[in-house]
Amino acid sequence: MQSSNLRGLRLALIGFGASLLAACGGGAGGGLSGAAPPGMAAPTACTNCGGALVTLTDAPGDFLSYIVNVVSLQLTRADGTTVQTLPMTTTVDFSQLANLSEIVSAAQVPAGSYVSASITLDYSSATIVVDNGSGGVTIAANQIIDGQTMQPLVKPNSTMTLSLSLPAGAPLVVTPGTVANLALDFNLAASNAITPSTTNPSTVTVNPVLTGSLVPDQSKQIRVRGSLVSTDATAGTYTVDVHPFDDDSGNSGQYTVATTPTTSFTINGVNYTGAAGLAELATNPASTMTVAYGTLDKTTMAFTATNVQAGSSVVGASRDGIQGSVLARSGDTVTLADDDVMHAQLANDMHYVPQVIATIGSGTTVTELGRSGAYNIQDISVGQRVQFTGKLATDASGNATLDASTGSAMLLPTRITGTVGTVGVGSLTLALQSIDGQPAASFNFSGTGSTSAQDALAATYVAVLPAALSTSSLTPGTTVSLQGFVAPFGSAPPDFNATTVVDFGNAQAEVAMHWPAPGEIAPFAILTDAQASIGPGMLTAADEFSMHSALTEIHAPLLSVGLTLTPDMAASNPKFVIIHQVSEKANSYTTFNDFVTALIAELNGTTGMVGLAAAGPYDAATSTISVDQMIVMMND
Repeated sequence: MQSSNLRGLRLALIGFGASLLAACGGGAGGGLSGAAPPGMAAPTACTNCGGALVTLTDAPGDFLSYIVNVVSLQLTRADGTTVQTLPMTTTVDFSQLANLSEIVSAAQVPAGSYVSASITLDYSSATIVVDNGSGGVTIAANQIIDGQTMQPLVKPNSTMTLSLSLPAGAPLVVTPGTVANLALDFNLAASNAITPSTTNPSTVTVNPVLTGSLVPDQSKQIRVRGSLVSTDATAGTYTVDVHPFDDDSGNSGQYTVATTPTTSFTINGVNYTGAAGLAELATNPASTMTVAYGTLDKTTMAFTATNVQAGSSVVGASRDGIQGSVLARSGDTVTLADDDVMHAQLANDMHYVPQVIATIGSGTTVTELGRSGAYNIQDISVGQRVQFTGKLATDASGNATLDASTGSAMLLPTRITGTVGTVGVGSLTLALQSIDGQPAASFNFSGTGSTSAQDALAATYVAVLPAALSTSSLTPGTTVSLQGFVAPFGSAPPDFNATTVVDFGNAQAEVAMHWPAPGEIAPFAILTDAQASIGPGMLTAADEFSMHSALTEIHAPLLSVGLTLTPDMAASNPKFVIIHQVSEKANSYTTFNDFVTALIAELNGTTGMVGLAAAGPYDAATSTISVDQMIVMMND
């Protein structure tokens, strides 16, 4: 990302965060009653408390690693009362939260309306690795810059606080016997400017952006980590003291995890399913560390696990851990890249290692995130993203190694990107460009095929799709991104089993632009209930402009006919927002017609528009975005 994009993207994301909050209303879950909300432990010292379930995620950025310390996460009530929901400093790699939301607090807090949230980050021991497309570049500590002071983020000036003020009409409402959710997003792409470019990075300038919603993000897996308190075989649940990320100290409240007959358990290196897993968990002592992945009900805030790890199977509990993409495999030796390393012996110690050699064996327990079933080490193939536990060491050449022969491996959803070659019934071939951000040329596919002649080839990479995924819009030359799991080692073809498809030929575009104060009093060439059109001159007059469609960045001068914004009639939950910059108020609308009516009234000949952001399907031939989200910022 170029530094000139930053402010426009900040505008877009702050605005969309405001629109989500304005549209959602109060945060209490419906139909909840009793001394404590479902999933939340009863308060021990607070008689007028409710549950505040706080999750944290990250929108993707151009980073292989973004490790910082989270020092504080506070909620502020309307009367000024502050509540600390993260009692201990913990180390987090935000780049690993792009496809995951972490429950960071399930605390009981005093009832009331909470009007803001803030998170404090410490960069004094940060590790930031920019994805330059060829292995990554680690940014020197003195080149991680505070965007406000333009000074390095080093001690004693190494902390930054990100604040989110909730709209006056939509606070986080906590009432006794209910649970309110605040889903926070520290957006890497919007918060960091990489200069001079992502392919030749030397400096990262940080201008933090924190957005939020009162509704959990259900597009991502939710993770809850904590020490075991109790189990309930009748209810099919267990309760933990929440310890988010990889911190074993402190306590961020108690939370109850529901399981099902298909929940997959890995406990002390042994696999179980359903009730058998819960029964085995019950034999473990209190304070046994657990990690659960699953889904969060947006109404009740109840969490249901698809996968549970416990005891020595938890990364950092008593075994070291790594997470990365398999670059190559030879027998039981696996080479991984883009690795986060966690040492069990060193509390809360996480760092980035470009490459690790892992050893697996018949004693390696294998599971797959989000699914139950029987898996083994043959499911660990080239390209697959994996989380291993085992014993870290360094070989004679100084290379990092991990012995996972008696440890565990969790197969994680893997994203591949490429251009379509041929399309068959339920399958397609790709000219593979990348796997989880690593260029295709980095992978050695030897051994992936059922014979050497059938080893996977980047030029003709074969993916199969479930019947529910249509290939009707995919044509040769179309750029697509697939998420799923790599086929077992030695079984190709096919090479990849897809679960989702993003057709970049029909992908959404995102645009953000900013004009200097006092703004533009007539920014639109046409403004009706059918369209809002911006002429090419107005686009180039913006002091900051950013537009992306699929994998392509579009510059304002290329939009020679301007840009037209029309309502997306197929959008299921459109959001339109007008933000008033001076008064710091926002108005949201559910229809494009109401939005335009209000916007025409705002553009009264004296009030200028200083910013615009929109997202939706893009038609390059007509330079039109069918917007399902649009925000403007007025200078009033």
